[in-house]
Amino acid sequence: MTMLGRSLARLTPFLLLLTAALGLAPAWAGEGTTLRILCGTFPIYQFTRQVTQGRMGLEVELMIPPGLGCPHDYALTPQDMARIAKADVFVANGLGLEEFLGQPLRRANPKIKLIEASQGITDLIQTQEEGHKHGPNPHLFASPAQAARLVRNIAAGLGRIEPGGGVYYQRNAEAYAHRLEKLAEEFKAAGRTFKFRNIVTEHEVFDYLARDMGLTIVAVIEENPGREPSAAEMIGLVKRIKETGAAAVFTEPQYPAKVGRTIAREAGVPVHVLDPVASGPENAPLDHYEKVMTGNLAVLKKVLGGKSD
Repeated sequence: MTMLGRSLARLTPFLLLLTAALGLAPAWAGEGTTLRILCGTFPIYQFTRQVTQGRMGLEVELMIPPGLGCPHDYALTPQDMARIAKADVFVANGLGLEEFLGQPLRRANPKIKLIEASQGITDLIQTQEEGHKHGPNPHLFASPAQAARLVRNIAAGLGRIEPGGGVYYQRNAEAYAHRLEKLAEEFKAAGRTFKFRNIVTEHEVFDYLARDMGLTIVAVIEENPGREPSAAEMIGLVKRIKETGAAAVFTEPQYPAKVGRTIAREAGVPVHVLDPVASGPENAPLDHYEKVMTGNLAVLKKVLGGKSD
């Protein structure tokens, strides 16, 4: 071996390590050099973008329209099946939120790798919504504290599939999770100051956030998401609000607000909007989740008040 050859041989391991550290190494050892990642919901898509930020050799795509919200009644389209067939990895929320997947996922792509962001999380709230068959509440993403756990799980899953990027994914995930946990502490600290603690929400999307803050959701407008309450159910909701002294009704931008406004008016309480970030705009910025959640915190502080108010 020539002197130049020996020098390159010594230098090559360092260059490979440096290239991987910078996220420039090919990210996928399968066919081709691109790891195609398909996400099932908008919040999971945003979290995956954070985890993979700056890593080359990846394509991260959202399957359902970003403005759809929770896909409770979603049905796969031929275009969805085509996206699944081309993907290497599918990142799901799990806990039944993507009930539309089931067998079609494997039929469209038997080799696809599945990451369930909620896998291994045990302190779950049991839902009472008819649409989730009284199983675990899947809406972890609407709590910054729980979102941090989802982010770490996504990074771990990607690291198992593509070990070359494992350290990179973990570094991104930890940086983002720490920001989310800081935001979660702000929610928790605010909750300790609130004068009012009983609230009504659109559906069971904010149960984890309420638990974080020490709030009680005394009723939900839609027990089965997407199905408006009957007249008798609306009367029952008004009665429940009055009996519990609920401070406000909170609607969501993903659902029509008319029923919530009517119930609030009849109960004599204010109505405000909280956004669980179940949906978002096209080309949402990476910090979209944090901005929306910070706005939610401002609304809660304004509506529920401090103990000294």
